[in-house]
Amino acid sequence: MNWADLGQDILIAVYTFALVMVCIYGFHRYVLVYLYYRHRRKAPRTPERFENHPHVTVQLPMYNEQYVARRIIEQTCRINYPRDRLQIQVLDDSTDETVEIAAAAVKKAQAEGFDIEFIHRDNRVGYKAGALENGLKTAKGEFVAIFDADFVPGAHIIADAIHYFTDERICAVQTRWEHINRTDSLLTQSQAIYLDGHFAIEHVARNRSGRFMCFNGTAGIWRKNAITDSGGWQHDTLTEDMDLSFRAQLRGWKFIFLPELTTPAELPPEMNAFKAQQFRWTKGGAQTAMKMLPKILLSKAPLKAKVEAFFQLTCFSVHFYVLILITLLFPAMYIRALPMEEGSFARAIFDMAVFTLATVSASVFYISSQYELFRDWRSVLKYLPFLMALGIGICLSNTKALAEAIFGKRSEFVRTPKYGAGTDMYSTHKRAAEAARKPKHHILPYVEFAFGIYMTACAAVSLMSVRSAMAAPFMVIFAVGFFYVSILSFQGHRARIARPAPARKES
Repeated sequence: MNWADLGQDILIAVYTFALVMVCIYGFHRYVLVYLYYRHRRKAPRTPERFENHPHVTVQLPMYNEQYVARRIIEQTCRINYPRDRLQIQVLDDSTDETVEIAAAAVKKAQAEGFDIEFIHRDNRVGYKAGALENGLKTAKGEFVAIFDADFVPGAHIIADAIHYFTDERICAVQTRWEHINRTDSLLTQSQAIYLDGHFAIEHVARNRSGRFMCFNGTAGIWRKNAITDSGGWQHDTLTEDMDLSFRAQLRGWKFIFLPELTTPAELPPEMNAFKAQQFRWTKGGAQTAMKMLPKILLSKAPLKAKVEAFFQLTCFSVHFYVLILITLLFPAMYIRALPMEEGSFARAIFDMAVFTLATVSASVFYISSQYELFRDWRSVLKYLPFLMALGIGICLSNTKALAEAIFGKRSEFVRTPKYGAGTDMYSTHKRAAEAARKPKHHILPYVEFAFGIYMTACAAVSLMSVRSAMAAPFMVIFAVGFFYVSILSFQGHRARIARPAPARKES
């Protein structure tokens, strides 16, 4: 047996498999864009209107949100809905001064006549899902609106959404996220474009074509009976919202997505916060896939719903396939890594197909979202290379999240820091948090930086051959992504002179 040939064959097989998988998920982006344009005019309509406004409970889950706790409570009190039909629950699991800030804001609102209660837990059992489930015990409303602490709900959000529940099949109404600090930096602008694609294209395509969609954890309203009927909030995954969404739809409940009704929120302005958020979403998505996908595939749901649920629940695996391609890139440059000869017509067709599916599909997806939201597709063009770079740069972190989910490693629900974007104190809060942050030492940024060097070397080597020179720009983009993510991660982890005041310990 020739071990060298065997090793080469294995490398070719693994590389080709990863490349094909990336292309399949790239093709799925085209499917979503197609479904969007085919069904976008099927806007939901309220079958009728409530003669008397139903009772609504607004839940405000928070954990150590000292910079935004008062704002979300005060903003919720400005919601234009009959006061005798509105209950507000502040679900606070905090261990810092947020407790006093939130309690004071609640006390002030109570003095003004609002039906508002402050529910503080001295533990984080179940994290956000546990807090929401605990709040349901005393929720008076037939419907439950949920807003995370960094969101700024508009005055008419409940009044504009509530009448869709006159259809008794509807379990939840989701609004579209807007972004208060969209233009703060290249990082926040990129995040905004990512999320715009999710909300403007994915949600509309799935919801209006009769496929399953997911509640996004906030900025929406649930029918309380649907929550209990579907098994309640469960905390065996880090994406309790996705888990409940699929359980509810398997029970026959329907969703409504309203892209015209928006709720502004804050994007993570720092790399480590962004990576932590993506890590939680990736790991939670993988956990939900392992929990729910077998049930979905064995259910009586329509085939189109099953197929779309499969792609929705497994899309995070792309990070792993991309990491394989990047890792094997250097050896693949020296062997025939594809079952076709260089320069042949078949190879040219294959290369064009890969480029169209793996690269152009993402561009079409995000350009479409920006055009549909802002009637502007040109502005996003300048961000496309960086969107690709950033997506590559976080693939190591997200692959780690996938591995932890697959091997059953438990981890806490890590909150995304918020600093009060849109307020005069936003910059001050960010600087204060930066100065107070404890130094952390993680190996991942070093690995990301090493991959940046690796991609730079691959780019340099590719320029030595005419056949591989066309790949050099992509390798440079990949290198930029790894360097950008790692360097900003280093900045966030470095030691600070100042130290935060000791927080109260959880009991």
